[in-house]
Amino acid sequence: MLAQDEKGLIDNILKAHDYNKSHVIAIMQEVQKVYRYLPEEVLCYIAEKLKLSEAKIYGVATFYENFSLEPKGKYVIKVCDGTACHVRKSIPILEEFRKVLGVTEKKPTTDDMMFTVETVSCLGACGLAPVCTVNDVVHAAMTPEKAKTLIEQLREEALQC
Repeated sequence: MLAQDEKGLIDNILKAHDYNKSHVIAIMQEVQKVYRYLPEEVLCYIAEKLKLSEAKIYGVATFYENFSLEPKGKYVIKVCDGTACHVRKSIPILEEFRKVLGVTEKKPTTDDMMFTVETVSCLGACGLAPVCTVNDVVHAAMTPEKAKTLIEQLREEALQC
């Protein structure tokens, strides 16, 4: 059950899109920016307000790889494992992130909900390989050492907030 303030937040997003069913992807993108994933209650609320079936909403949410039904950390780290990054050794970078943060492929988010580590097929920055992104900010020419330093910087940043 959604709290009243959450309903207000979702209503504002829906209003900005004129409750237009054809804007469902954009609406879900905005919701995911707020929550860092798509909570079940919110998806049900969107379905109700747009007069769409929950199955339709879940179909969209599960079809697009960019949507997540699982909570993610404050910092979402995406390590590219496309061809250019892979041949330039992206796997040791991924392993370093996982080791430093204590996460795995099956449990990609830290217990404190601060970090999530994922792999992606391509980030479209092949000339900068190997790359990763943190909340969509590209970090080029990564190494395991740079990965460790990046985590330290992000932890410091989080403490200052």
